[in-house]
Amino acid sequence: MESRGGDAEPAGGRRVLVVGGGIAGLAAAQRLCGHPAFPHLRVLEATARAGGRIRSERSFGGVVEVGAHWIHGPSQGNPVFQLAAKYGLLGEQELSEENQQVETGGHPGLPSACYASSGASVSLQLVAEMASLFHRLIDQTREFLHCTETPVPSVGEYLKREIRQHAAGWTGDEDAKKLKLAVLNTFFNVECCVSGTHSMDLVALAPFGEYSVLPGLDCTFPGGYQGLTNRMVASLPEDVMVFNKPVKTIHWEGSFQEAGLPGETFPVLVECEDGSHFAAHHVIVTVPLGFLKERLDTFFDPPLPTEKAEAIRKIGFGTNNKIFLEFEEPFWEPDCQIIQVVWEDSSPLEDAAPSLRDAWFKKLIGFFVLPAFESAHVLCGFIAGLESEFMETLSDEEVLLSLTQVLRRVTGNPRLPAPRSMLRSCWHSAPYTRGSYSYVAVGSTGDDLDLLAQPLPADDAHAQLQILFAGEATHRTFYSTTHGALLSGWREADRLLGLWGPQVQQPRPRL
Repeated sequence: MESRGGDAEPAGGRRVLVVGGGIAGLAAAQRLCGHPAFPHLRVLEATARAGGRIRSERSFGGVVEVGAHWIHGPSQGNPVFQLAAKYGLLGEQELSEENQQVETGGHPGLPSACYASSGASVSLQLVAEMASLFHRLIDQTREFLHCTETPVPSVGEYLKREIRQHAAGWTGDEDAKKLKLAVLNTFFNVECCVSGTHSMDLVALAPFGEYSVLPGLDCTFPGGYQGLTNRMVASLPEDVMVFNKPVKTIHWEGSFQEAGLPGETFPVLVECEDGSHFAAHHVIVTVPLGFLKERLDTFFDPPLPTEKAEAIRKIGFGTNNKIFLEFEEPFWEPDCQIIQVVWEDSSPLEDAAPSLRDAWFKKLIGFFVLPAFESAHVLCGFIAGLESEFMETLSDEEVLLSLTQVLRRVTGNPRLPAPRSMLRSCWHSAPYTRGSYSYVAVGSTGDDLDLLAQPLPADDAHAQLQILFAGEATHRTFYSTTHGALLSGWREADRLLGLWGPQVQQPRPRL
């Protein structure tokens, strides 16, 4: 049978390898699996589990999300929401029309309690006023999307310029003005967590508005986010997933043979760290951008084209971690959902740079109160950037001591009982993630995300496509999201289905 590219199509169909078993890789595999054109399908996962940065763990007597936490924009336009609903993984409230129609603008909810570093409580009215100002300015940054020029290169610079103008008109004493700036600084830290960056000064202003915000009040999975990827894995034949199989190098533009298939050649050979090899017609690469950045010089042979390699270098990729603290008894009110921490000596208008060891915890945005477990009360803190990465280098005892001191200080209670246990994520030091998610950095544009998503070879007939790319960093309007990753996996599977899907092949021995 002749392929559309003009070359003879092997009677046994196409061999497809998916590198990475996160939600993008699982989405591609699920889409291709069972189709007669792709009887030889494997997903090579570097670790012992699927899901990537979706990782739910049983701890504290319940389930906690070490990775992805919420479905952002849980509504009919969100494929993660649709898939979760299909699998019956969401509750009645999460599925309600009312919940789906809430317009949050992509902004996180306001705190139920706000503590200052002096031990005093901060007025929630003041916090709401500063949140309104900050969110209004964030919304304004999206207006530069189609502008040929921007007043400043980054989102952070724009926000600070506007805040400086607002602050000039504030009335009241200096302490009141400083407190407003300190509260605003906390919202900068929140936005760093949302954008997955160390500083909003690193996030490009012009393309910031390309990110699409979906309606719906962010919701969680009652039984854990990983229930979604577990169901996806369960839908695949048992031999599709290959665990503990980290890839060393993808050799492409070649003519590789296998002993069991004399006379047949394959353009791609995937070499694994354990010395094993897999030949394939097509490879879908779904590894995190942080991993690609670190292994760019050795992961592809021959190296990627200069433009694609440059796009990988330019797109931003940051770290966002969580720290869970378990208490025997809560020190917060029963209806409290979010605790915000404000450092009164901080300001977004000052470029203070204290040592990470002395001040890493000041980047912590506060804590989300998790639903009460049977015998535990748990707070979940979020922290992004270099401070988050430094936290990973500390021992559990050091982190626990620092946060106990922080909580005693901000609550004004020096005898506040220390948490009885702790759990944290360490996404930057994880060798196959090297961070959390992407952002469009200063010096890059959405075109770089599109360029990363383009298959290779780019100048050959479509039937000869050898390497395809998926993952959250390859989706222009939903980058940094789980639903962007899911859609990208489907996109690349559909690309192959468009080439070979209509052609029915005879079965052949599996890889």
